[in-house]
Amino acid sequence: MLPLLAGLAAAASSGGATGSRALTFAPLRSGATLQVTTNWSGYAVTSPSTTYTSVTATWRQPRVTCTAADAGSSSAFWVGLGGYAETSQALEQAGTSSDCDRDTGRATYYAWYELLPDPSVTVSTLKVLAGDVITTSVNAVDGGILMQIKNRTRHTTFTKKLAFASPDLTSAEWIAEAPSSCSSADRCVPIPLSNFGSVSFERIAALGNGVGGTLLVNPGWSTIPIQLVPTSGRGFFPGRFRFGGASSSTAGAAPDPASADGRSFVVRWSANATAGS
Repeated sequence: MLPLLAGLAAAASSGGATGSRALTFAPLRSGATLQVTTNWSGYAVTSPSTTYTSVTATWRQPRVTCTAADAGSSSAFWVGLGGYAETSQALEQAGTSSDCDRDTGRATYYAWYELLPDPSVTVSTLKVLAGDVITTSVNAVDGGILMQIKNRTRHTTFTKKLAFASPDLTSAEWIAEAPSSCSSADRCVPIPLSNFGSVSFERIAALGNGVGGTLLVNPGWSTIPIQLVPTSGRGFFPGRFRFGGASSSTAGAAPDPASADGRSFVVRWSANATAGS
């Protein structure tokens, strides 16, 4: 999710093809390889021989802590298809966000979807508040992408099919993100990550080559844990935008190891994030 500098919430601009995006790696205690970036934290699955056509998860919308120091910070929680490969030109994603308003200092919550490199769209018809249980799915269907966001607490659902000629279906992701502000020169810098405490992604599932799976029980799928360290100097920016530098914040996030069945994991916010911790 890549908001423009002028509009943090609804008027997000997306995108960003970076010519080279070699990222930093560090060992994870589970034995997997931890990938460190400026803007994502969570898990991705990918395989050179797999086409991913569906991804889903459920989470409880975290309550963010907004102080004077957190003004202008943001955090986004989403599931998506594509966008992980270095050559990615697209990313199909949907989820929820928590913003600390720069002027009032209050927290705002909302749902959104995005087909990068097109702008993100706020779902104004779906109310979201802290503590609401959200289930989101992104599905590749004939001729486009089907987005669905359910607020299980309020018994409301948003469903929309969008025409999209060239989706990226080479990966699936479950992510907590520091959205980025992007200049008119197509340079993006991550916004400080608002303090969401922790978020638990539950009921994780993806569909690859017509076969369902989770994070741990898919022969041939590579499962990659991703840590957010704002000073790492590398980030995910599919499309035309380019990475413009590290965030001024030290706040980051890291995923716990996945559950034994691969269907859940927790991402935890940290005030002072360092790689591998």
